[in-house]
Amino acid sequence: MIRAYIRENGKNAYHLFALSASAALLAACATTESAKNSKSIPQQDDRSSFRQFGKSDFDRLADVEIRENTQSLRMLMTKLYKRNPRELRKSTPDNVEEMVKSVFENRHDWRLKEINDAQGTDAIQQAFRSDYQGDRVLSLIVGMQTMLIKAHGGKSDFYFTDTIDPQNVYNTARNVEIAVWKLSNTRDDKGQLYLLTNELNDNERNLSFEREFGKIIGSLDLYAITLSEKSQRTITRVVQTLATALFLPF
Repeated sequence: MIRAYIRENGKNAYHLFALSASAALLAACATTESAKNSKSIPQQDDRSSFRQFGKSDFDRLADVEIRENTQSLRMLMTKLYKRNPRELRKSTPDNVEEMVKSVFENRHDWRLKEINDAQGTDAIQQAFRSDYQGDRVLSLIVGMQTMLIKAHGGKSDFYFTDTIDPQNVYNTARNVEIAVWKLSNTRDDKGQLYLLTNELNDNERNLSFEREFGKIIGSLDLYAITLSEKSQRTITRVVQTLATALFLPF
C-alpha cells in the first residue's frame, strides 16, 4: 500500500513518508527519554558538532533507531533479571543495575566468556538450549544486541559513506519475533519456562515485556521500509509459522 501510494504521487510522497517515519522515531525517542532519568543510555554528545555535517537525515534516523532499540534491550535485560534472579547469580554477585551497566558500557566487543563468546542468533538459541547451564538472560540480550549491530553493518553511528541493507534490518525484526515466541513458549523437561516474562493471573496482568519487544520490532520494520524506499531496494518478505520458524540471515 505504501509503495503504491509513493508510485502514484512521486517524490513528494516519498519525502513525506520519510519525514513521517523520522518524526515517528524521534517522537518515540523523546517519549522514552522523558520517562527515564539520566541513568539511561547516554545521549549522543555530538549533536551540534562538526561530525553532524557528515550525516544525512537517514543517517540520523538510523542513529535514533539503533539507540532506541539498544535502550529497549537494556530495559528488558533489567526486567528479565528481576524476574529471573537465578540467572544473574550465574554471572555476578553484583546487583542488576551494575550488571546491565557493565554489559552495555564496558569495552568487551560483545565477546563474553560467561556465554562462551556467543553472538547473534547463536547466542539467542543458546539461551533456550536444555543443556545450557550459563546465564540465559545474558545470552539472550547479547544475542539480540549483536544481531542488531550486525544488521546495521556492524555500526551504531552512521555517516554518508555507510550502507545498510534494508533486507538485513527486516530479517532482524523477524528474528526478534522468533526470539519472543521462544521466550514465551520454550520449556524445560519439567514444563517450566526457561525465562519468566509477562505475568498473567487473576491478581496481576503485566504485559510490559510484550510491549517493549513490540517497540523494537515496530521500529525495525519502519526503518527497513523507509530505507527500502530510499534505496529502491525491494524487501523480500518472509512468512513463517513461529513455532517452526528458522532464524533468517542478517
